Amino acid sequence: RPDWCISRQRSWGVPIIALICNRCNEAYCDPQWVFSIVDRFAQHERGADYWFETPVQEVIPEGLTCPSCLGADWRKETDILDVWFDSGTSYAAVLEKREECSFPADMYLEGSDQHRGWFHSSLLAAMGTRDVPPYASVLTHGFVVDGEGKKMSKSIGNVIAPQDIISKYGAEILRMWVSSENYQEDLRISDDILKQLVDNYRRIRNTCRFMLGNLSDFSPEDNALDINQMLPFDRYVLNTFMDKHAQILKWYDNYELHKVFHTLHNLCVNELSAFYLDILKDRLYVSGQDSPERRSAQTALFHILLMLVQDMAPILSFTAEEVYQHLPGNIRDSSPSVFGFSRSIIQKTPVSDDEKALWDMICLVRQEVTKAIEPKRKQGIVGHSLDVSLALYLEDGLYRKMNEVASSLREIFILSQVTVLPSHQAPEEVYVSEAIPGLSIGISPAAGQKCPRCWVFSEALDKADPDQVCPRCSAVLEELQA
Repeated sequence: RPDWCISRQRSWGVPIIALICNRCNEAYCDPQWVFSIVDRFAQHERGADYWFETPVQEVIPEGLTCPSCLGADWRKETDILDVWFDSGTSYAAVLEKREECSFPADMYLEGSDQHRGWFHSSLLAAMGTRDVPPYASVLTHGFVVDGEGKKMSKSIGNVIAPQDIISKYGAEILRMWVSSENYQEDLRISDDILKQLVDNYRRIRNTCRFMLGNLSDFSPEDNALDINQMLPFDRYVLNTFMDKHAQILKWYDNYELHKVFHTLHNLCVNELSAFYLDILKDRLYVSGQDSPERRSAQTALFHILLMLVQDMAPILSFTAEEVYQHLPGNIRDSSPSVFGFSRSIIQKTPVSDDEKALWDMICLVRQEVTKAIEPKRKQGIVGHSLDVSLALYLEDGLYRKMNEVASSLREIFILSQVTVLPSHQAPEEVYVSEAIPGLSIGISPAAGQKCPRCWVFSEALDKADPDQVCPRCSAVLEELQA
């Protein structure tokens, strides 16, 4: 580092402890004397200011003469240590002097301009004096700019103070903003960006509230099903979430926080709210309270929520803690706080590759069903999805696979009636899938009457009795009255 000077000519900073001979400018800095001055720093109320505030006669060793000219007229050195040397040796003052710290540091974190600054000076000083780097890893980030990518400036008036964000939106939103941006680049911030994050936060929070609400009568110790007893669809979804959870942990290990946040948000908005939770509503609201179908759904929700709070905690710290405090059962016996909870409640769910492939296909078919229904809805032929009777026309291989789970398709597609038929029975006017070869879809209004309890159409209902419920709901109500 030929451009690195150890001293700076400034009126503040850590002083270079040396005496200069006024006759010949020889410098005196005996190590034993230097350390005696450092001991005085430790006792002085303003630390290193002792050097600047104390008369020179009080710091000169008794009888000191210049080894070059034998003079006894001294002045204090007024230069300070270069700030890069000063901060570069902070590991010695902080890590090695505090019981709660250890050397080397796990990480040095700063902006990208520190590659030739703090990161470099620390490395040089530590390698020169300790033979090891002062850190196990280095993480650099970009700089905060406004919504248009302009550097923040008080004169321009585009500065947004962190405390202002916390006062207006809360600390959760500030952490969400940091984690939502790729910090390896410059980070944009504006009121519009923050308002969008507030909306994203509500979606995540409402998803957790829905799951907690549907676990209000669930005790994991008494009501949870063994994984092998759960419905295949619940095991498939739980398996999918465990894969996502493992991926999120890897992203945390690699400090890819923006991937963590966007995955969490997408899980809550898409995989949960718009998919799994929407499908579960029928079982959670309609099935018997203690039925295997409902308990299977609740078991899955409990395990998913347990993974979610652990994944959320570093970013949405207050929300994760709030959710954790409302989890059912004695989960808090192992840790009173989510930040002390780090164990997995279950092992990998037993879903074979064939099962996973089948349910992946069903999810693709579900997307095609949605596409097929939409034109009929616009034409006014059907309204709500439960108004629909669906016919799937499938070629041999796909027909056999879908027939295995035909009884589950009504729930998965959120329709009133679903039939699985071979492709040669398909009429001319059907929706032909371009995404899935061998799949055609017929859409028609559901047959029968709408059950006032579950809203599913049933041909077993008497049109003349609007209060009559379907056989499924009737069995549940009889059980409640027993």
